[in-house]
Amino acid sequence: MEALVCALFLALAYGESREDTELFSMLRDWVSMGLVLVAYREMDWFSALTRNFPLELRWVQWDRTILYQGGLQRAIESLGRLGQINVVPLYLELCYLLVYAVAPFVVAILYFEDRRERVNGVLFLYLLGTLLSYALFPYFPSDPPRVAFGGSDMPNVSSVLREVNLRLVGGYGIHSSVFPSAHVSSAFSAAWALLAYLPERRRIGWGMLIYAVSVAVAAVYGRYHYAADVVAGIAIGLVPAAMILLARRRLRVRGLLELP
Repeated sequence: MEALVCALFLALAYGESREDTELFSMLRDWVSMGLVLVAYREMDWFSALTRNFPLELRWVQWDRTILYQGGLQRAIESLGRLGQINVVPLYLELCYLLVYAVAPFVVAILYFEDRRERVNGVLFLYLLGTLLSYALFPYFPSDPPRVAFGGSDMPNVSSVLREVNLRLVGGYGIHSSVFPSAHVSSAFSAAWALLAYLPERRRIGWGMLIYAVSVAVAAVYGRYHYAADVVAGIAIGLVPAAMILLARRRLRVRGLLELP
């Protein structure tokens, strides 16, 4: 698989240098996003044959404190009711579902704003936040709470969107680890990237940051992840943010204020 990926990028690089430069460059933008799914699936190679849930037993205690003693589950399910529809749980499930479209959305925004020259920087930060989470999976073998603890602590509200999410994570998810949450780290990385590379449209970046927070809440409420996974995912997402700040500092020192 790795050889095929290398061959693919070599072919794109050749096409970009010898044929239609813009076309092959655009193809490279989109291919790199598609290969994230390949990297995700390959993490299943590290799935353990047996589990005794040492990490999960500790993490679930923290979750129950947040969900019940902290009142998170009650607040989510009681606020924002619209007739018979629980708006907040539905919104959170939608946010969790749309994580798979974050990268295409970010690239499409840059295309729409005629800022395609910034795609490489944005994708670098997004991929960094996503792949760093993947790289830690083998060191923290774990199952999601909905699997490790059966039907306990599950949301009291169901919806079509939740059924879709459960089918996706059940049928296409991996079984090696859920720590850190790549959903969370990728969403936050996308937010920092947009704030850094699209400063003239900061509303889009702040909107993505609000969305990332929503994904973090949805991950815990929906029992897709533990709170520990989410906190670790946010921490991983701060790595691109730190790189942005360091780069900006260097630009200020050198007297360069334009985007890289």
